[in-house]
Amino acid sequence: MTAHSRGEATDPPAEDHEAGEDAGGRAADTPGTPHEGGAGSAEGTDDDARDAEAGTEEAGGQEQGTETPAAPALSEAEAELAAQRELRERIERRKAEKEGPIEAGAKLSGPAADLLAAVRAVESGEKPGTAFFDSPASAPAPRRAAPAAPAAPAPRVPERPAPRAVPPEAAASAAAVLAEGGAPEALARPAVTTLGEGAAGLLREDPWQLLSLPGVRPEQADGFARALLGAECGPDDERRTAALVGWLLERAALRGHTALDAEEARKALAGFAVTDPAGAVEHAVAEGVALVFQDGVDATEAEGTAQDTEEASEDGAGGDDEPVRVLLGLDRYALAEESLADGLARLVNSCEKGADWTDAATAAPSASAGELIRAAASAGLVAHSGGETARAEPAALVAAARGLGLRALGTAHSPDGQRRLAAAAGDPEAAVTLSALLSGEGGPGRDADGALALDVLVVLDAPQLDVETAAMLVESLADGTRLVLSGDPGVLGSAGAGRVFADVIASRACPHVVSRTPDPGPIGELVSGIGIGELAQVEAPGREVVIVPVRDAGEAVHRTVQLVADSVPRAIGVPSSDTQVITVGHGGPAGTTALNAALKQRLNPGPGRFGGFDPGDRVVHVPAPGRAVPGAVVSADADGLHLDCAGTPVVVPQDRVETAVRHGWALSAHQAAGMRWPAAVVVLPGDAAQGLSRPWVYTAFSRGERHLSVVHGVDQALPRAVAEVPAQQRTTRLAALLEALPTPDAS
Repeated sequence: MTAHSRGEATDPPAEDHEAGEDAGGRAADTPGTPHEGGAGSAEGTDDDARDAEAGTEEAGGQEQGTETPAAPALSEAEAELAAQRELRERIERRKAEKEGPIEAGAKLSGPAADLLAAVRAVESGEKPGTAFFDSPASAPAPRRAAPAAPAAPAPRVPERPAPRAVPPEAAASAAAVLAEGGAPEALARPAVTTLGEGAAGLLREDPWQLLSLPGVRPEQADGFARALLGAECGPDDERRTAALVGWLLERAALRGHTALDAEEARKALAGFAVTDPAGAVEHAVAEGVALVFQDGVDATEAEGTAQDTEEASEDGAGGDDEPVRVLLGLDRYALAEESLADGLARLVNSCEKGADWTDAATAAPSASAGELIRAAASAGLVAHSGGETARAEPAALVAAARGLGLRALGTAHSPDGQRRLAAAAGDPEAAVTLSALLSGEGGPGRDADGALALDVLVVLDAPQLDVETAAMLVESLADGTRLVLSGDPGVLGSAGAGRVFADVIASRACPHVVSRTPDPGPIGELVSGIGIGELAQVEAPGREVVIVPVRDAGEAVHRTVQLVADSVPRAIGVPSSDTQVITVGHGGPAGTTALNAALKQRLNPGPGRFGGFDPGDRVVHVPAPGRAVPGAVVSADADGLHLDCAGTPVVVPQDRVETAVRHGWALSAHQAAGMRWPAAVVVLPGDAAQGLSRPWVYTAFSRGERHLSVVHGVDQALPRAVAEVPAQQRTTRLAALLEALPTPDAS
């Protein structure tokens, strides 16, 4: 890597730096839980998944029972929740139509039992599906409505309505049980929200249900159970072992896995003093806590195959066969992966294969763009991979399809990505964010059947697509719609569970167009080398890349502030507002929290009178786990904190500010994925070494368009991470499911 030394760096040389990990700790650090390879959840859910967890932990300690405003129009978040509920009903109906339905969930409780009862009521005709939606029954969720013309953005977008009020009696009963067991009474509201109004009775009958609440760990649930059960409490209590299996699967999902190897689960249970881990896993499966799979086989088939395998082993038969890998999974991810695989196969098999887009392909701005247009003309599903410059190719496809009179649209992970895509396509109406498309706030609306009114949909930033969002999206596409998934395989994966883009490519279920368009300039050359495991020196005559050595975290923070506030604006010409700081984690002496405090003190000092924020503060709004929207504080009043997010007014209710808004001068690489800035300052203090990996470095270093400063305090840990710590593999079933489906267009 080149380097202007400290003396040659943009004067004054460098700026602050932060590092470290989230305060909440890593999932893999839990005693007895399966550890992931590498130092830090390299591929996806690291920071933002832990953000979501930390946020829910904070929320669990607050009183959030504010009154719900009188029936406002559904917000984006509520519309997404309604869409997810509808998706799950559809998936359940499909599963019920298959032979050998999965017999699980007989002993479910709380919201899960309510959902199961709702599905059965709809299937039997006892009640209409709309009876189970929280919104007024006057109309379906607004994402279904198909406007006559594209609607302008709403002038004021609430972050989301206040949480539904928890019945005071239920909360009081739950608080009494929690207090009796020595647990914080502040968990009463989360308990009622998670377990239902009968939370008090459920917790008394099964104290380990406490593990289903956000932020609760096994040792805490054990202490609660001992206080309530006394001598009856033991490490092999079936209630405890079932709860531990569910907790392990939830923790695996936070690390991006949709399934967990049964052997890993057994080892983890042994670490929690369970004397018969195999029996505990079998019990959890029988209780419906987990589903069992084998290499993408359906759950019911897997149960039968697993039993046959065990019997064969006992009889001494089949000794020469290769061992069968048994996976455990939560039903929500199992159903999402199966629905997604079915939906993708439907798109592959239902599109018109003989479309003639020859003229459009010939007129494409590059050879790779022409290849992508030809692939989309002949296939219902196409994968496209490339770097930042290659984003022009799917934009050319959108423009070409619209020029052919087709209803074509591009989506991106962030408002910044949407803006860049619309500019490349030459039409502001050609792009929306994926969240806005699914919620109905953007895009063409839906037809009479509830499907998106589209002929071609291009999804950029596809590595950020988790399996549940992908299932919801594909379920919303009508037969014959062409879907193009485009992204950079080198970046960090989604904050949610799954690796949809990588699984689609690995399955070879569709054409895969690999761009031949390189990223230009010193930053492009540096990032391209990182993608193949090489941290090479690059020539940067215009100070496009600057390395700033530091000795410790304190110096890293100091240099980072210098860079953002003075050096980069003066020497590079990029103002502080267009410079983004990126670091490994939120905690630690040079994490986002420490860096944001230092940067606020320098760039926008103030008392933080609005929940720690002042007008003019640079923030990041997290309306849902895995979504980070940069913005700025405008004001605050009784309605909440008023933000300006890429020109869109957003109001965050007061009780959501602490968990949904953070200062945004410094972000984690996971939060920054899908966005770019004119200048980026990547902070690598010494304690950040354990969190580095090739995808992390690739993502962080590629966020700057014109300039990259690296505040470097990890010595040889940086080239070692690039060369030796590749993407962390996630355990998923989607690739195997796609391989098993008939896809005549596979190539």
